[in-house]
Amino acid sequence: MKKIILSLLVLGAATFSSYAQTSDEGGKFSIGVDAGLPLGDSKDVSSFVIGGSLKYDHPIAENLFATLSAGYQKFLLKSDIKDAYKALGLEEPKLSAIPVKAGLKYFFDEGFFGEAQLGAAFLSDGGGTAFAYAPGVGYAFAGGFEAGVRYEAWSKNGTTSQVALRLAYKF
Repeated sequence: MKKIILSLLVLGAATFSSYAQTSDEGGKFSIGVDAGLPLGDSKDVSSFVIGGSLKYDHPIAENLFATLSAGYQKFLLKSDIKDAYKALGLEEPKLSAIPVKAGLKYFFDEGFFGEAQLGAAFLSDGGGTAFAYAPGVGYAFAGGFEAGVRYEAWSKNGTTSQVALRLAYKF
């Protein structure tokens, strides 16, 4: 399954890349580090979320961009949860996902933007697929750097959520 998802991501990136090269307006890729704090029931078992993401922004109107992103997010287990699994002789569960989302990003002024994305999160250990949504705000700095804060949730028989910070470089 992971090989199929990776193949689709590479194919999608190549498609967007070739389209961006033929566009007069041109889009931008960004690569970023994601760090988050779990919310709701997630905070009972996890203390921190870490990951990375690749995003493509394509202009569709003045100050408005269509976005496509894919990444990897891992919920790090709290130490007492890890100890409990170890004491029972059980392997720790892998609480991770590959979220793939599409959305819109609107720049209110030269650097400040709002963004909303919808998509799917492919959950680890055969957990299936969850509906993903992520509204957020951010700022694009001179030199290609960008910082954003978002609420991200994955819904499937309950909700796994976080407040996340993304620090990225656009190229």
